Amino acid sequence: MSASTAQAPEPPGASDGRSHLEHGMGRLQCGRLLEALLHGGDHACLLFLFLHGSLLQRTADAVEDTITASRPLSGNQKLVSRGEKFALGFFRSAGGHLKKWYIAIWYNKVSIQTAVWIANREAPISNPDESQLAISQDGTLVLLNQSRLVVWSSNVPNVTSSNFDSSEANTVAVLLNMGNLALSPASNSSHVLWQSFNHLTDTLLPNMKIGWNKVTGERARLVSWRNQYDPSPGTFSVEMDSNDSSQYIFLWNNSRPYLTDGKYDPSTGAFSGIPEMTPIRNSIYAFQYVDNNEEAYFMVTVKNDNILFRLTIDVSGQAKSTVWVAGRNQWMLFFLQPKAKCVVYSMCGSFSRCTENAIPSCSCLQGFHEQSPSNRISGNYAEGCTRNVGLHCHSNSSAPKARKDKFYVMNNVRLPDWSRTVPAENIGDCKVSCLNNCSCSAYSYNGTCLVWYTDLVNLQDNLDGSGYTIFIRLAASELPDSKTKKWRVVSIIIGGFILLVCGVITCICFLRKRTMKAIVPIAVDGHLTTLKYSGLQLITKSFLEKLGSGSFGSVFKGALPDKTVVAVKKLEGFRQGEKQFRAEMSTIRTIHHINLVRLLGFCSHGVQRLLVCEHMQNGSLDRHLFVNNAGALSWSRRYQIAIGISRGLPYLHERCRDCIIHCDIKPDNILLDASFVPKVADFGLVKLLGRDFSRVLTSMRGTIGYLAPKWISGMAITSKADVFSYGMLLFEIISQRRNAEQGEQGANMFFPVLAAKKLLEDDVQTLLDPESVDVIDLEELARACKVACWCVQDEESSRPSMGEIARF
Repeated sequence: MSASTAQAPEPPGASDGRSHLEHGMGRLQCGRLLEALLHGGDHACLLFLFLHGSLLQRTADAVEDTITASRPLSGNQKLVSRGEKFALGFFRSAGGHLKKWYIAIWYNKVSIQTAVWIANREAPISNPDESQLAISQDGTLVLLNQSRLVVWSSNVPNVTSSNFDSSEANTVAVLLNMGNLALSPASNSSHVLWQSFNHLTDTLLPNMKIGWNKVTGERARLVSWRNQYDPSPGTFSVEMDSNDSSQYIFLWNNSRPYLTDGKYDPSTGAFSGIPEMTPIRNSIYAFQYVDNNEEAYFMVTVKNDNILFRLTIDVSGQAKSTVWVAGRNQWMLFFLQPKAKCVVYSMCGSFSRCTENAIPSCSCLQGFHEQSPSNRISGNYAEGCTRNVGLHCHSNSSAPKARKDKFYVMNNVRLPDWSRTVPAENIGDCKVSCLNNCSCSAYSYNGTCLVWYTDLVNLQDNLDGSGYTIFIRLAASELPDSKTKKWRVVSIIIGGFILLVCGVITCICFLRKRTMKAIVPIAVDGHLTTLKYSGLQLITKSFLEKLGSGSFGSVFKGALPDKTVVAVKKLEGFRQGEKQFRAEMSTIRTIHHINLVRLLGFCSHGVQRLLVCEHMQNGSLDRHLFVNNAGALSWSRRYQIAIGISRGLPYLHERCRDCIIHCDIKPDNILLDASFVPKVADFGLVKLLGRDFSRVLTSMRGTIGYLAPKWISGMAITSKADVFSYGMLLFEIISQRRNAEQGEQGANMFFPVLAAKKLLEDDVQTLLDPESVDVIDLEELARACKVACWCVQDEESSRPSMGEIARF
């Protein structure tokens, strides 16, 4: 930090540093207490000795909020800001190396120790008891290890130069209640020589600046941890764009940009690339953007000082905004950018594939293994994978066939970066071009021959069917031909036959008896099928393959003994007893409709409540609706899906013994079978989970965009709440975009409003993408828009019933 920077204006909150006058007043009060106690006789003396021992103990355990030349920080001592919001001391990450300690600032009253700033990220110490954070002779703040060597320093220049008088050479470091550690002359706390807010780590707190100093060229940016246990600088960072200071830019390896949030708009207080931030910003925080001759920066301020807000760059390369919710004793995520993990450049490293919504998101390609398994376990996949067997790389056509390299085929993928185009008339020529170059690791042909001479980076599975085919080069031994496989299998069978035959027969008899006892359903009242929990563990392989999660719980894939594939849902937030649960299940089990997911059985085991439902091969509607390829679902198919949903809901509202209100109609709860016939899922579960479910949805599950206004206000709901949700869903089926993502962006209008406007102008065809090649019946489109507008009216009495919609 230069001398000119040292003269910077006082940072917010710097004035709450402890002054020498306050310390003097404290000593005077202690002196008066001692005098009074001494005059009080023997009992007073005993009381004084007790209090004196307590004061000495407090002094040994804590050093308040200030470090001075005569009072360093060591061992289990810590600084606590005057408002007790933040603490500073020696820190070791949970699950991290036992002998790697850091000087860190964390939230003092948060039960989960959360570091917001770390001094010595690249130089941990091994023994905090013999180390010190101290003021050096020249007034610099330094961290000394057990050998009294400097491992970190604030590097304040010219502290004892002629710029300061003798009284200013004595410096103090004060932890402020905003989380800033400020170094100042002891006689002038407003003159900040150095502050932690100018040296960011992975966290942005309110009043921190992220930007750059135009005079010195110094940049303040966020850099991720290496992994979730290691705070050393990682691969990903966020900083102000050097080409356009009005926007953030996300970088991989400090060089490769992979995302920008768009330009900052002062009129909305948000970035053009993330308009959905605006309502969150209005309720929680605000942005400040400053650009002058000396500096350009962004700063976040919170609307309420009691809100514990932080923005971090995660080890996954995503920016996460969280607030501490004391009632739930955890950090709650309310903003994520980018939303898709696979957008992050090289998040999975080389020779690895990224699969969105999978756990984990990264997996090695066939023929490769993890380069650093320990890092992958701790959440860092950036080091990628390495080959199991090196390439033979025989370009000579006379080489033995068995020794030549082969290719593993991957279909429906997003191609990796850094491809090169080579001349080739067909796919065979493209293959030969790759084989003839020892550096070639893969090729792809789609009229043009693309080859890769480097590691494969950013290879992603495309689940929407719009991807390409790539051929990964492997050693011949990694892909044995069918003949080799046959002889290998035969050899194994012959060699182990004698030992296995008796064991197999015995095991089959034992396992068959045990399996059938665990899985065979038991009839209850002639209607309901119940399964044992051990049986569900068996058919789901201990709940190994997770299909997804929703408002009511997580869903896992299973297979019954007759090979029937089923979906097993674990309910969360359930409060009813077993008797009431069985009664409710008996009611739901009697519901049969082609557009409702069929319930096959249930399990009640202790506090566990599970449902067994038919499995839908094409998953949920949102997986097909909100994709980049606009043709993934044709208009004709989308229209039939909308009709199917409208037929299933009237059955729940009007034809069941009791009216069943779904309360959570959204694309995630619409499942599609092999023929894309829609089926409504999770019906009837709201009643099981109780009326507090409305609060769960609005505050925790993020489906507020589908809820009727009167429900949000706390009023009693009717089946017309489902009608409103169906209308919002229908708008999304028409536009193929989420309503929540369609705020005002330049000339674009919130789609439900735009649809109503175009409907009044009899101009619905302009709602269509002009570049779309899909054939759309404009009469059907107009009808769908009318129904959607009809459903989302504020007045409940003005909305139709689902039966009327089905007949429209």
